[in-house]
Amino acid sequence: MRWQNQTLDADDGALPGLSRAGFVRTVETPEFEGITFHEVLCKSALNKMPENSTLPFQWTINPMRGCSHACRYCFARPTHEYLDLDAGRDFDAQIVVKTNIAAVLRRELGRKSWQRDPVALGTNTDPYQRAEGRYRLMPGIIRALTDSGTPFSILTKGTLLRRDLPLLTLAAREVPVSVAVSIAILDPELHRGLESGTPAPRARLDMVRALTDAGFAVHVMVAPVLPYLTDSRAHLDELFGAIAAAGAASAVAFPMHLRGSTRGWFLGWLAEAHPALLRRYRQLYGRGAYVTPEYAAWLRERVTPLLERHDLTRNGESAAAPARGPEPHERADTQLALFA
Repeated sequence: MRWQNQTLDADDGALPGLSRAGFVRTVETPEFEGITFHEVLCKSALNKMPENSTLPFQWTINPMRGCSHACRYCFARPTHEYLDLDAGRDFDAQIVVKTNIAAVLRRELGRKSWQRDPVALGTNTDPYQRAEGRYRLMPGIIRALTDSGTPFSILTKGTLLRRDLPLLTLAAREVPVSVAVSIAILDPELHRGLESGTPAPRARLDMVRALTDAGFAVHVMVAPVLPYLTDSRAHLDELFGAIAAAGAASAVAFPMHLRGSTRGWFLGWLAEAHPALLRRYRQLYGRGAYVTPEYAAWLRERVTPLLERHDLTRNGESAAAPARGPEPHERADTQLALFA
Protein backbone atom coordinates (compact mmCIF):
# COMPACT_ATOMS: atom_id res chain seq x y z
CA MET A 1 0.00 0.00 0.00
CA ARG A 2 1.42 3.39 -1.01
CA TRP A 3 0.82 6.27 1.43
CA GLN A 4 2.16 9.68 0.41
CA ASN A 5 3.38 11.90 3.24
CA GLN A 6 1.96 9.47 5.76
CA THR A 7 2.23 9.97 9.50
CA LEU A 8 2.30 7.09 11.95
CA ASP A 9 1.57 7.13 15.64
CA ALA A 10 2.07 3.91 17.58
CA ASP A 11 0.80 5.44 20.83
CA ASP A 12 -2.95 4.92 21.16
CA GLY A 13 -3.21 6.65 24.52
CA ALA A 14 -5.65 9.19 23.11
CA LEU A 15 -7.84 6.35 21.86
CA PRO A 16 -8.15 3.99 24.81
CA GLY A 17 -11.00 2.00 23.30
CA LEU A 18 -8.81 0.92 20.42
CA SER A 19 -6.55 -1.02 22.77
CA ARG A 20 -9.39 -3.53 22.94
CA ALA A 21 -9.53 -3.73 19.16
CA GLY A 22 -6.01 -4.96 18.27
CA PHE A 23 -4.71 -1.48 17.48
CA VAL A 24 -1.63 -1.38 15.22
CA ARG A 25 -1.12 2.16 13.94
CA THR A 26 -2.76 5.44 12.97
CA VAL A 27 -2.42 6.74 9.41
CA GLU A 28 -3.20 10.11 7.85
CA THR A 29 -2.71 10.98 4.18
CA PRO A 30 -3.44 14.01 1.97
CA GLU A 31 -5.48 11.75 -0.31
CA PHE A 32 -8.08 11.52 2.48
CA GLU A 33 -7.92 15.01 3.95
CA GLY A 34 -9.69 15.27 7.30
CA ILE A 35 -9.87 11.49 7.79
CA THR A 36 -7.73 9.41 10.14
CA PHE A 37 -7.40 5.67 9.72
CA HIS A 38 -6.77 3.41 12.70
CA GLU A 39 -5.50 0.06 11.50
CA VAL A 40 -6.32 -2.91 13.71
CA LEU A 41 -5.82 -6.66 13.60
CA CYS A 42 -9.12 -8.38 14.22
CA LYS A 43 -9.39 -11.73 15.96
CA SER A 44 -12.66 -12.65 14.27
CA ALA A 45 -14.26 -11.68 10.96
CA LEU A 46 -17.67 -13.32 11.31
CA ASN A 47 -20.24 -11.81 13.69
CA LYS A 48 -23.05 -14.09 14.89
CA MET A 49 -26.59 -12.76 14.96
CA PRO A 50 -28.69 -13.47 18.06
CA GLU A 51 -30.78 -16.61 18.08
CA ASN A 52 -34.07 -14.66 18.10
CA SER A 53 -33.18 -12.57 15.05
CA THR A 54 -35.86 -12.51 12.33
CA LEU A 55 -33.45 -11.46 9.59
CA PRO A 56 -32.69 -13.85 6.70
CA PHE A 57 -29.05 -14.35 7.69
CA GLN A 58 -27.16 -15.50 10.77
CA TRP A 59 -23.76 -13.94 10.14
CA THR A 60 -22.37 -10.53 9.20
CA ILE A 61 -18.98 -9.09 8.28
CA ASN A 62 -17.95 -5.49 8.99
CA PRO A 63 -14.53 -4.67 7.47
CA MET A 64 -14.50 -1.18 9.03
CA ARG A 65 -15.88 0.79 11.97
CA GLY A 66 -17.01 4.33 11.35
CA CYS A 67 -17.98 5.59 7.89
CA SER A 68 -16.86 8.51 5.77
CA HIS A 69 -20.26 8.59 4.06
CA ALA A 70 -21.14 10.91 6.98
CA CYS A 71 -24.88 10.26 6.77
CA ARG A 72 -26.48 12.36 9.49
CA TYR A 73 -29.14 9.74 10.14
CA CYS A 74 -26.87 6.67 10.31
CA PHE A 75 -28.07 4.25 13.02
CA ALA A 76 -24.56 2.82 13.51
CA ARG A 77 -23.11 6.00 15.02
CA PRO A 78 -23.40 4.81 18.66
CA THR A 79 -21.06 1.87 17.92
CA HIS A 80 -18.13 4.31 17.86
CA GLU A 81 -18.68 5.15 21.51
CA TYR A 82 -17.38 1.72 22.47
CA LEU A 83 -14.00 2.87 21.18
CA ASP A 84 -14.15 6.04 23.31
CA LEU A 85 -14.82 8.04 20.14
CA ASP A 86 -17.88 10.21 19.67
CA ALA A 87 -20.83 9.31 17.50
CA GLY A 88 -20.70 12.59 15.56
CA ARG A 89 -17.63 13.85 13.73
CA ASP A 90 -15.42 11.02 15.00
CA PHE A 91 -17.73 8.48 13.39
CA ASP A 92 -17.31 10.30 10.06
CA ALA A 93 -13.57 10.94 10.26
CA GLN A 94 -11.96 8.34 12.59
CA ILE A 95 -12.20 5.12 10.58
CA VAL A 96 -11.13 1.80 12.09
CA VAL A 97 -9.89 -0.60 9.41
CA LYS A 98 -9.55 -4.36 10.03
CA THR A 99 -6.56 -4.85 7.76
CA ASN A 100 -6.30 -8.64 8.23
CA ILE A 101 -10.00 -9.41 7.89
CA ALA A 102 -9.79 -11.42 4.65
CA ALA A 103 -7.16 -13.79 6.06
CA VAL A 104 -9.07 -14.23 9.33
CA LEU A 105 -12.30 -14.84 7.40
CA ARG A 106 -10.70 -17.50 5.21
CA ARG A 107 -9.47 -19.30 8.34
CA GLU A 108 -12.93 -19.18 9.95
CA LEU A 109 -14.68 -20.39 6.79
CA GLY A 110 -12.25 -23.31 6.60
CA ARG A 111 -13.36 -24.78 9.90
CA LYS A 112 -15.18 -28.10 9.78
CA SER A 113 -17.96 -26.55 11.88
CA TRP A 114 -18.77 -23.92 9.25
CA GLN A 115 -22.20 -24.69 7.77
CA ARG A 116 -22.11 -22.22 4.83
CA ASP A 117 -24.90 -20.09 6.27
CA PRO A 118 -25.65 -16.85 4.39
CA VAL A 119 -23.42 -13.91 5.31
CA ALA A 120 -24.41 -10.24 5.02
CA LEU A 121 -22.13 -7.26 4.40
CA GLY A 122 -23.18 -3.63 4.83
CA THR A 123 -25.38 -4.22 7.86
CA ASN A 124 -23.42 -1.79 10.05
CA THR A 125 -21.08 0.49 8.08
CA ASP A 126 -20.60 0.49 4.32
CA PRO A 127 -17.92 -1.92 3.05
CA TYR A 128 -17.57 0.22 -0.08
CA GLN A 129 -16.93 3.57 1.58
CA ARG A 130 -14.00 5.58 0.21
CA ALA A 131 -11.34 3.81 2.28
CA GLU A 132 -12.02 0.57 0.40
CA GLY A 133 -10.34 2.17 -2.60
CA ARG A 134 -7.07 2.12 -0.64
CA TYR A 135 -7.32 -0.94 1.55
CA ARG A 136 -9.01 -3.24 -1.00
CA LEU A 137 -10.47 -5.55 1.62
CA MET A 138 -13.54 -6.62 -0.33
CA PRO A 139 -11.88 -8.67 -3.10
CA GLY A 140 -10.28 -10.93 -0.50
CA ILE A 141 -13.56 -11.21 1.40
CA ILE A 142 -15.51 -12.05 -1.77
CA ARG A 143 -12.97 -14.69 -2.80
CA ALA A 144 -12.96 -16.28 0.64
CA LEU A 145 -16.75 -16.53 0.72
CA THR A 146 -16.91 -17.89 -2.82
CA ASP A 147 -14.14 -20.45 -2.36
CA SER A 148 -15.88 -21.78 0.77
CA GLY A 149 -19.25 -22.08 -0.98
CA THR A 150 -20.86 -19.48 1.28
CA PRO A 151 -23.83 -17.41 -0.01
CA PHE A 152 -23.57 -13.70 0.70
CA SER A 153 -25.30 -10.35 0.26
CA ILE A 154 -24.05 -6.77 0.03
CA LEU A 155 -25.87 -3.54 0.88
CA THR A 156 -24.06 -0.36 -0.15
CA LYS A 157 -24.19 3.28 -1.16
CA GLY A 158 -20.64 3.07 -2.50
CA THR A 159 -20.05 3.07 -6.23
CA LEU A 160 -16.64 1.46 -5.56
CA LEU A 161 -18.59 -1.79 -5.84
CA ARG A 162 -18.36 -1.39 -9.63
CA ARG A 163 -14.62 -2.12 -9.37
CA ASP A 164 -15.50 -5.61 -8.10
CA LEU A 165 -18.35 -6.28 -10.51
CA PRO A 166 -16.35 -8.82 -12.58
CA LEU A 167 -15.41 -10.64 -9.37
CA LEU A 168 -19.01 -10.60 -8.12
CA THR A 169 -20.23 -11.92 -11.48
CA LEU A 170 -17.83 -14.86 -11.21
CA ALA A 171 -18.85 -15.44 -7.58
CA ALA A 172 -22.52 -15.56 -8.54
CA ARG A 173 -21.76 -18.57 -10.75
CA GLU A 174 -20.58 -20.48 -7.70
CA VAL A 175 -22.78 -19.27 -4.81
CA PRO A 176 -25.97 -17.22 -4.38
CA VAL A 177 -25.03 -13.52 -4.36
CA SER A 178 -27.50 -10.70 -3.78
CA VAL A 179 -26.82 -6.98 -4.05
CA ALA A 180 -28.85 -4.07 -2.68
CA VAL A 181 -28.21 -0.36 -3.18
CA SER A 182 -29.35 2.40 -0.83
CA ILE A 183 -30.80 5.51 -2.50
CA ALA A 184 -33.03 7.73 -0.37
CA ILE A 185 -32.56 11.25 -1.76
CA LEU A 186 -32.53 12.76 -5.25
CA ASP A 187 -32.38 16.47 -4.38
CA PRO A 188 -28.70 17.58 -4.73
CA GLU A 189 -28.83 20.18 -1.94
CA LEU A 190 -30.47 17.82 0.53
CA HIS A 191 -28.00 15.11 -0.44
CA ARG A 192 -25.05 17.40 0.30
CA GLY A 193 -26.46 18.29 3.71
CA LEU A 194 -27.35 14.78 4.84
CA GLU A 195 -25.01 12.40 2.97
CA SER A 196 -22.01 14.58 2.21
CA GLY A 197 -19.53 11.72 1.82
CA THR A 198 -21.63 9.45 -0.40
CA PRO A 199 -21.56 9.19 -4.18
CA ALA A 200 -24.24 11.28 -5.88
CA PRO A 201 -27.67 9.63 -6.20
CA ARG A 202 -27.35 9.62 -10.00
CA ALA A 203 -24.05 7.77 -9.72
CA ARG A 204 -25.75 5.14 -7.58
CA LEU A 205 -28.54 4.83 -10.15
CA ASP A 206 -25.89 4.24 -12.79
CA MET A 207 -24.49 1.49 -10.55
CA VAL A 208 -27.94 -0.12 -10.38
CA ARG A 209 -27.99 -0.17 -14.16
CA ALA A 210 -24.48 -1.69 -14.33
CA LEU A 211 -25.43 -4.40 -11.84
CA THR A 212 -28.66 -5.12 -13.69
CA ASP A 213 -26.85 -5.37 -17.01
CA ALA A 214 -24.44 -7.84 -15.35
CA GLY A 215 -27.38 -10.10 -14.50
CA PHE A 216 -28.11 -9.18 -10.87
CA ALA A 217 -31.67 -8.64 -9.62
CA VAL A 218 -30.94 -5.43 -7.72
CA HIS A 219 -32.99 -4.44 -4.68
CA VAL A 220 -33.05 -0.74 -3.76
CA MET A 221 -33.48 0.54 -0.24
CA VAL A 222 -35.28 3.88 -0.18
CA ALA A 223 -34.23 4.33 3.41
CA PRO A 224 -34.62 6.33 5.36
CA VAL A 225 -37.62 8.34 4.23
CA LEU A 226 -37.27 11.70 6.01
CA PRO A 227 -40.57 13.06 7.31
CA TYR A 228 -41.55 16.38 5.70
CA LEU A 229 -38.36 16.37 3.61
CA THR A 230 -38.50 13.35 1.27
CA ASP A 231 -41.95 11.92 1.88
CA SER A 232 -43.91 13.96 -0.66
CA ARG A 233 -45.71 12.09 -3.40
CA ALA A 234 -43.75 14.02 -6.03
CA HIS A 235 -40.34 13.12 -4.57
CA LEU A 236 -41.17 9.46 -4.04
CA ASP A 237 -42.74 9.11 -7.47
CA GLU A 238 -39.69 10.67 -9.15
CA LEU A 239 -37.30 8.52 -7.12
CA PHE A 240 -39.14 5.25 -7.75
CA GLY A 241 -39.39 6.14 -11.43
CA ALA A 242 -35.63 6.68 -11.62
CA ILE A 243 -34.99 3.43 -9.76
CA ALA A 244 -37.25 1.51 -12.14
CA ALA A 245 -35.64 3.15 -15.17
CA ALA A 246 -32.25 2.00 -13.87
CA GLY A 247 -33.49 -1.58 -14.03
CA ALA A 248 -33.95 -2.43 -10.34
CA ALA A 249 -35.98 -5.54 -9.64
CA SER A 250 -37.59 -4.26 -6.44
CA ALA A 251 -37.52 -1.55 -3.79
CA VAL A 252 -38.70 -0.91 -0.27
CA ALA A 253 -39.18 2.31 1.74
CA PHE A 254 -38.73 2.99 5.47
CA PRO A 255 -39.36 5.95 7.75
CA MET A 256 -36.23 7.14 9.53
CA HIS A 257 -35.27 5.67 12.92
CA LEU A 258 -33.37 7.86 15.40
CA ARG A 259 -31.64 5.56 17.88
CA GLY A 260 -29.34 6.66 20.67
CA SER A 261 -26.86 9.42 19.93
CA THR A 262 -27.91 9.47 16.27
CA ARG A 263 -31.01 11.36 17.38
CA GLY A 264 -29.09 14.36 18.72
CA TRP A 265 -26.70 14.42 15.75
CA PHE A 266 -29.56 14.50 13.25
CA LEU A 267 -31.73 16.95 15.17
CA GLY A 268 -28.73 19.27 15.50
CA TRP A 269 -28.52 19.40 11.70
CA LEU A 270 -32.28 19.86 11.43
CA ALA A 271 -32.21 22.82 13.83
CA GLU A 272 -29.68 24.56 11.57
CA ALA A 273 -31.00 23.58 8.16
CA HIS A 274 -34.76 23.37 8.73
CA PRO A 275 -35.57 24.95 12.13
CA ALA A 276 -39.27 25.17 11.31
CA LEU A 277 -39.44 21.36 11.32
CA LEU A 278 -37.80 20.80 14.69
CA ARG A 279 -41.01 20.96 16.71
CA ARG A 280 -42.83 18.66 14.30
CA TYR A 281 -40.01 16.10 14.56
CA ARG A 282 -40.10 16.18 18.35
CA GLN A 283 -43.82 15.51 18.21
CA LEU A 284 -43.44 12.79 15.58
CA TYR A 285 -40.70 10.89 17.41
CA GLY A 286 -41.62 11.79 20.99
CA ARG A 287 -38.82 10.52 23.21
CA GLY A 288 -38.23 7.33 21.25
CA ALA A 289 -36.46 6.15 18.13
CA TYR A 290 -39.49 5.56 15.93
CA VAL A 291 -42.15 7.60 14.19
CA THR A 292 -45.71 7.31 15.44
CA PRO A 293 -47.74 4.35 14.16
CA GLU A 294 -50.07 6.84 12.46
CA TYR A 295 -47.25 8.30 10.38
CA ALA A 296 -45.92 4.85 9.49
CA ALA A 297 -49.35 3.79 8.28
CA TRP A 298 -49.73 7.02 6.30
CA LEU A 299 -46.36 6.48 4.62
CA ARG A 300 -47.19 2.88 3.79
CA GLU A 301 -50.41 3.96 2.11
CA ARG A 302 -48.49 6.52 0.06
CA VAL A 303 -45.63 4.22 -0.93
CA THR A 304 -47.51 1.04 -1.81
CA PRO A 305 -49.36 2.28 -4.93
CA LEU A 306 -46.28 4.14 -6.16
CA LEU A 307 -44.12 1.03 -6.00
CA GLU A 308 -46.84 -0.96 -7.70
CA ARG A 309 -47.08 1.68 -10.45
CA HIS A 310 -43.37 1.39 -11.13
CA ASP A 311 -43.39 -2.42 -10.86
CA LEU A 312 -40.96 -2.45 -7.93
CA THR A 313 -42.76 -4.83 -5.59
CA ARG A 314 -41.22 -8.23 -5.00
CA ASN A 315 -43.40 -11.34 -4.99
CA GLY A 316 -46.34 -9.37 -3.67
CA GLU A 317 -44.50 -8.28 -0.52
CA SER A 318 -45.56 -5.19 1.39
CA ALA A 319 -44.01 -2.15 -0.27
CA ALA A 320 -43.28 -0.22 2.92
CA ALA A 321 -41.81 -1.41 6.16
CA PRO A 322 -43.66 -1.12 9.49
CA ALA A 323 -42.96 1.61 12.00
CA ARG A 324 -40.66 -0.58 14.05
CA GLY A 325 -37.96 -2.35 12.13
CA PRO A 326 -35.90 -5.29 13.35
CA GLU A 327 -33.44 -4.58 16.13
CA PRO A 328 -30.80 -7.30 15.83
CA HIS A 329 -27.52 -7.06 17.72
CA GLU A 330 -24.10 -8.49 17.30
CA ARG A 331 -21.83 -8.69 20.33
CA ALA A 332 -22.33 -5.90 22.84
CA ASP A 333 -19.48 -3.91 21.30
CA THR A 334 -20.98 -3.88 17.80
CA GLN A 335 -24.68 -3.15 17.92
CA LEU A 336 -26.27 -3.07 14.54
CA ALA A 337 -29.52 -2.95 12.66
CA LEU A 338 -29.98 -3.83 9.04
CA PHE A 339 -31.70 -0.65 8.00
CA ALA A 340 -31.36 2.97 9.13
